[in-house]
Amino acid sequence: MTARSTWEELEQAARRARSQAYAPYSRFTVGAALKAKSGAVFVGCNVENASYGATICAERAALAAAIAAGERELVALAIVSGASDPIPPCGICRQSLAELAPELSIRSFTDDAQTDFELQGLLPSAFGAKSLT
Repeated sequence: MTARSTWEELEQAARRARSQAYAPYSRFTVGAALKAKSGAVFVGCNVENASYGATICAERAALAAAIAAGERELVALAIVSGASDPIPPCGICRQSLAELAPELSIRSFTDDAQTDFELQGLLPSAFGAKSLT
């Protein structure tokens, strides 16, 4: 399990990232902070597009930043949204995260609540490299 200080650090980083979200259509802003085994933290926010398919979620933005920095071992993800209840990653984010971190610990925050998830529990039979053979 991830230490309390790590979750506090990730929550604050995700909250800062959320403040940068570009969500003119849904007004649903999300921030994410992804911690690598090395200790480095990578953030992302959702970036909407008028062509909805071009929209990127906060979780995948953070994942892309980690990969661009050369990180491949990921241990924890914090998500912050304005939803009434803490949200898990969407399906495409789950699949993307499972590529590198099938056992990722996730904590989702709102202004008033938090919920813990394990990626493997959210996506128990992820499509992966073994599926290609």
